[in-house]
This record gives sequence, C-alpha cells and structure tokens, in this order.
Amino acid sequence: METQKNNPLHGLTLEAILTELVAYYDWDELGDRIRIRCFNENPSIKSSLTFLRKTPWARTKVEQLYVAMMRYRQRQGQV
Repeated sequence: METQKNNPLHGLTLEAILTELVAYYDWDELGDRIRIRCFNENPSIKSSLTFLRKTPWARTKVEQLYVAMMRYRQRQGQV
C-alpha cells in the first residue's frame, strides 16, 4: 500500500476540514472567500457537507483553502 506523506489531506474527512475552516474563519469569512450559497445563507455543517459531496468544484475550493490555511498557520507557528 502506498503512503501519501506529501498529501496534506490524507486521513482527513471532509467534515473535519470544514469544521476546522469554520472554527478558523467563521461562516461569514468563509462565505466571502468561497462564494457558495451553503456558506452564505443559513449555513450549517450538515447542509454544506451535502452540497460539497455532490459538487466537485466546490469541494476542491474548500480543500485548497484548507491547505492554504494550514500552510499559513505553520508559517505563523500556530499549529
């Protein structure tokens, strides 16, 4: 079995990624950074997960933001 040591998303669930993004940015900022309705109108983890699991382009944006956030936090010594 191949290990994915260079994949920062390996072993993370979409729910864990989204929960951490919401904790770091809050829904308002997250909705400003990624312009999708489930972040801006009555947001919840459950509704967002449903949408992101069905919409590959939105999931990709969320994953990219998560990786960028983690890199920023590492540079700042916050991790």
